[in-house]
Amino acid sequence: MFFRKKDGGDEKRGRGASRKVERGPPERPKSTQFLTGDALRDRRSVEALLDEIARVAERVARVKGPADLRELLTYIVDASVERTGAERGLLVLAGPGKRGERDALEVMVARQRRRKWIEGEVRYSTSAVKRVLENGAARKDRFSSAAEGAGLGQSVRELGLRSLMCVPLDAVGELRAGYQGVLYVDSTASAREFSQQDLTFFSALSTQSATALRTARLHVDSLERARLEEALETARIVQKNLMPEIPADCAGFDLFAWYQAAERTSGDFYDYFVTPGGRHAVVVGDVTGHGPASALITSTAQAFLRSSLLFSDDPERALTMLNRDLAKRMEPGHFVTLFLALLEPRGAAQIFDAGHAPPLVWRRAGGSIESLAGGHGPALGMIGDFEYRESISIELAEGDLLLAYTDGLSEARSKEAPDQLLGEDGLRRVLQTVAPSATTAHAVGESIVEAVHAHARGNHEDDLTLVVVRRSRA
Repeated sequence: MFFRKKDGGDEKRGRGASRKVERGPPERPKSTQFLTGDALRDRRSVEALLDEIARVAERVARVKGPADLRELLTYIVDASVERTGAERGLLVLAGPGKRGERDALEVMVARQRRRKWIEGEVRYSTSAVKRVLENGAARKDRFSSAAEGAGLGQSVRELGLRSLMCVPLDAVGELRAGYQGVLYVDSTASAREFSQQDLTFFSALSTQSATALRTARLHVDSLERARLEEALETARIVQKNLMPEIPADCAGFDLFAWYQAAERTSGDFYDYFVTPGGRHAVVVGDVTGHGPASALITSTAQAFLRSSLLFSDDPERALTMLNRDLAKRMEPGHFVTLFLALLEPRGAAQIFDAGHAPPLVWRRAGGSIESLAGGHGPALGMIGDFEYRESISIELAEGDLLLAYTDGLSEARSKEAPDQLLGEDGLRRVLQTVAPSATTAHAVGESIVEAVHAHARGNHEDDLTLVVVRRSRA
């Protein structure tokens, strides 16, 4: 169905050419030539054009997607064949060639009489098509013999063409960026010679078809945008529902979790569940990037880790297996940073850090803040054969706070001074200010969120997630 030929390949004269024919410039349609002065004939021509415009408009109204657009293009070519009395009709696209030249021709639609597809290789006058593309003018050509047709290429002679018409269809460029298009019809019948009125009618049909294609394209784009918005909203709701409700009673701990996506969906996530051994698992993760692609990885990592630790209280093995799985499937340069804390009701905590921002611990006794930086392992998905064995064990006394967060908080930029980040120091200042008087994890978390928003003033480039763990009783 597709045909390409290098420039000049259709200009060679065949052996059957007996003489060189000097050809003038292509005949251009004139609007006044559409009417002949014959009242009956002119009325029929106008009625035929209006009827075809109405038929095309009717089909435009039914366009709901790319398949309908293809059907509309096919109808336009069929209408071109029927209304001009041609034997064949083509919609030909021209795009950039190997060296950036506009020499790559592609037959997008190839039809013949009785609305049938042309099978196999489609040959036509590429020279006529290229000339229309070059000067943007409609043209018709007639040949009284095969020898005369040699002036427009070998295909004209070998196919025995006696007449052809070709008109630009600029709207095709809106269907495929960087391309131009033409409508082309031809005939081998010596009795069918296209007239100037035929060319004018064909050009008018092309103009109306271009308008219809633009309308259809805009309609399809609008529908696609609506479908995309609906899909993104569904993804947002699904992802939000994957973030668990934090229970009010966590046996010795008070928890608060919050997140905000930079786009409709997030590359950040948090999770909470109880392991078979009775420990509270608190997870904060950050996938490189944000948006739908990162959200898919987020859901995979969250589901994998949760299912592993719900069946086996072995965090080292769970992290190692997740790392191997992600390393096999993630694109180079993509990874997941992860914080995992396993909390025992009496206050002991085992903490794993896979390339994540170090969590902060505020001690009620003395008011000091510790950064649990340990480099326990690389981000998940970076080194497939890495085994996660190292962790930090700490004790949380009554009133102590543990803050885990993604780098969207520490890297929040000031709207007035873009080079000024909130940083870990900014988070420490908030903890020092609110922790001594706060009686709940929720109060601390809300204060941090307010501080981040105040600093960035809505200028959030990354997803934001935090979890606050407060030891409620000894």
